[in-house]
Amino acid sequence: MPLSMMKAGDPGTVKKIGGRADTRRFLENLGFVIGTIVTVVSELDGNMIVNVKDSRVAIGRDMANKILV
Repeated sequence: MPLSMMKAGDPGTVKKIGGRADTRRFLENLGFVIGTIVTVVSELDGNMIVNVKDSRVAIGRDMANKILV
């Protein structure tokens, strides 16, 4: 399921990163690599704050839809 469908507090493991090569590279630089555990901290109007690799990252719904957990 896409990261955008996860509820706050739910942990998940990144299974696949979609999108074009530059989008995948951008997300990997933020810490979203296959096998990484991510936790949704909060969600407001489609924008999400996600805990990944001991860091909090804010991403929009379009980017969250490209991350499958």
